[in-house]
Amino acid sequence: MSANEATNGDDKAPGVERDGGDWRRYLIGFVLAVLLTLSSFWAAQTHMVWAPSVPVLLGVLAIAQMGVHLVFFFHISSAPDQTNNFLALAFGLLVVGLVVFGSLWIMTNLNANMMPMGRLMQMQR
Repeated sequence: MSANEATNGDDKAPGVERDGGDWRRYLIGFVLAVLLTLSSFWAAQTHMVWAPSVPVLLGVLAIAQMGVHLVFFFHISSAPDQTNNFLALAFGLLVVGLVVFGSLWIMTNLNANMMPMGRLMQMQR
């Protein structure tokens, strides 16, 4: 790349808009995030939703909230120039999932293989 191309002004970083439309995206994202947050509080406190379905509704609203943050604030999209960001996000989610589910698996197996408290107390005498 020549020095003239670097100072041209046509080049831009991935996810960066040059037309000044960023504040609109942030405002839309903020409004959607607030609406989803208020919807979550409403779903947890209302009796208009069938009680056993409240955790499912809260999970759906949480996933929607994550989507809003990824698209409007982190600027993650399916555009070709976003491949590295998407792969980094996927790898991060994989690592977090392995840690969480691995910890749950270990704790479940430890709980199942623990000596009963009565026998443990007898061994200490």
